[in-house]
Amino acid sequence: MRILVYPHAMEIGGSQLNAIELAGAVRDLGHRVAVAGEPGPLVERVLAAGIEHVPLDAGRRRPSPATVRLLGRLVSERGFDVVHGYEWPPGLEAFYTARRRPGVAAVCTVMSMAVAPFLPPSLPLVVGTRQIRRDVLERRGRRRPGAVHLIEPPVDVRANSPGHPTRAFRARFGLHEGPLDVVVVCRLVAELKLEGLLTAIDVVGRLATDPPLRLVVVGDGPCRDQVEARAAQANARAGRRAVVLTGQLDDPRPAYAAASVALGMGGSALRSLAFGRPLIVQGERGFFELLTPDTEAAFLEQGWYGVGGRGADRLEEILRDLARDEARREELGAYGRRLVAERFSLERAAQVQEEIYREALSAAPGTSQDAAVAAARVVAYKVARKARKLRGPVARDDFNAVAGKPAPGEGRR
Repeated sequence: MRILVYPHAMEIGGSQLNAIELAGAVRDLGHRVAVAGEPGPLVERVLAAGIEHVPLDAGRRRPSPATVRLLGRLVSERGFDVVHGYEWPPGLEAFYTARRRPGVAAVCTVMSMAVAPFLPPSLPLVVGTRQIRRDVLERRGRRRPGAVHLIEPPVDVRANSPGHPTRAFRARFGLHEGPLDVVVVCRLVAELKLEGLLTAIDVVGRLATDPPLRLVVVGDGPCRDQVEARAAQANARAGRRAVVLTGQLDDPRPAYAAASVALGMGGSALRSLAFGRPLIVQGERGFFELLTPDTEAAFLEQGWYGVGGRGADRLEEILRDLARDEARREELGAYGRRLVAERFSLERAAQVQEEIYREALSAAPGTSQDAAVAAARVVAYKVARKARKLRGPVARDDFNAVAGKPAPGEGRR
């Protein structure tokens, strides 16, 4: 098969890293794969993996007929069989690209915490948790004609493994040995991330030397100023560098490997497990929970995330317990490594993805009614979003901002 993979962005982030890593793994199964995207830090990652990068205009509107026409020309000229969009704008553009081209299929992967309700029902979907898959299948009480597949965020457990070098990373950021390093790798954005990150900064700053903790925040984004200001307050309170911001790292593996304890959600949480570190899963509205054999089932069902909890009190409780019990940290780290290697390996995910492509190629193409309804709903969504902007700030990504709530325009079920 000839496959065009189209991530929603080329900046560092879980969904797009999954797209690129899985593209390489599918290529290794014997298929021809290219990645389409605008300029960005991940282009180098694509090229280093030996995958062709097809450039797109960074200033394009999304979704847009112009991008659909460009993708259509690529399909016609290069003979792509599958156009695979990650998140809703590329997924929608992939759908319109494939709709009138016999023998061409579209697939859409959604790793956000909610699926946009205006995606065409005949478009094959891939989601990252059992709960989201069930919600999509049951939406409005009827079964959608398009398949909804599950691929939990895959991890390259060979490239991400215990023993990765950390000396240069520690020297670069002045991370002397001593404190227990709690490492979080994430984009500094308001949706999903910011609330829990600020709580973690406050907790580590308050604990100071009892126990001796250091929070290492790896990432960048529009909320960096807020994170820096809160980190400065925590460091002043602790009287030392209790919180260290590294900015974005093109290769965050040394940070994961340097952790004593990992804090995170989604793909980043799973990647941290590959390094054999105990994991505290972060969510929203005060959610912090330690991954253990007792909590494993809940995370496998709902994803590496949660909503609602005791906030700072719970995080402090977990950190104190882990800080005083090295054997417990080692036990949970080994357990997490086994879990991710057995269940979330990239090779296993690539085989599932390959079968999804084959099934999509054999399925009926999207209908004209699907296309018209989807277009009308996207226009309505865009109009409503502009109206909300007139009343105040809106989330950059509605479908990550609504985790645990109904998607915009959908209402409660």
